[in-house]
Amino acid sequence: MTFTNLLYQLEAETGILTITINRPDKLNALNAATIEEIRKAAQQALDDPSVRGIILTGSGEKSFVAGADIAELTQLDEISARRAAERGQEAFCLLEESPKPVIAAVNGFALGGGCELAMACHMRIASENARFGQPEVNLGLIPGYGGTQRLTQLIGKGKAIELLLTADMIKADEALRLGLVNHVVPQAELLSFTKQLLTRILTKAPLALGLCIDSVNAFYDKDRHGYQAEANAFARCFDSEDFREGTSAFLEKRPAVFTGK
Repeated sequence: MTFTNLLYQLEAETGILTITINRPDKLNALNAATIEEIRKAAQQALDDPSVRGIILTGSGEKSFVAGADIAELTQLDEISARRAAERGQEAFCLLEESPKPVIAAVNGFALGGGCELAMACHMRIASENARFGQPEVNLGLIPGYGGTQRLTQLIGKGKAIELLLTADMIKADEALRLGLVNHVVPQAELLSFTKQLLTRILTKAPLALGLCIDSVNAFYDKDRHGYQAEANAFARCFDSEDFREGTSAFLEKRPAVFTGK
C-alpha cells in the first residue's frame, strides 16, 4: 500500500516499522485523508507478521502533529463532525489496541489531534523542544479523537480538566513530571533513543508483550473485568511455545529465542 501523507518504512532486519506523518508544509496537521491513512497503515502493520514494533513520528524538527486541519473542520456540520470523530477514534484505537508495541517519538508540537495521536500510542518519548496541549476550547471545540479520555487516564482527572479548560501548552519536562511522556531526550537523539528502547522490548516474548498491553487496556474498558482479563492472559501464556522456551532458557542459563507462538 502506498501513502500520500505518510512515510511507511520497515526495517527488515529488526522488524521495526517507522510511520512518519509527512505534511511538513502544514506542520503535519491531521486532515481526514491523513487520519484514514493512519488507519490503513496501522491495519497493514497489524496484518504483517514481519512488523514486530512501531515507531510513530512526524517529519521535520518543529512538529510531531500540530493539530487538526482547521480549514477542513469549518466545513463540517453536526452529523459529519460526529462521523469524523468516530473515524479518528477508530484509527487511534487500532494503535492503542495493537498487540505490537507502539511508541510515539514526539518531535516538536503535539497539539490537539497530535496530542491525541501520541496518547493513543503505548509510550511517548519527547524531544526537549516538544510541546503538548489540547487547545480545542480556543476554537469553541473539544477534543474528538479520544483526548478527554486518554489525557484523564494518563495524568488524572484534576490536571486533565485543567489542561482541557485552559488550553495551556506544556513543555516536555512538565509532560514528563505529569506522566504524559516516558522520557525526554535531546532532539538529535530522539529516534535513536526510541529505536533502542523498542529494540530492547522486542527481545522479550511477543505473545507476552501483546497480552501485557491487552491486560493494561482492560483496566480502562468498562465492558471487561481487568483482573479476570489478566488471569485469562496469564493462563494463556502457559500453553505457548514462548513460555516453554523462556523457562527452559532461564533454567539452562542461556538467552531465550522467542517465536511469538
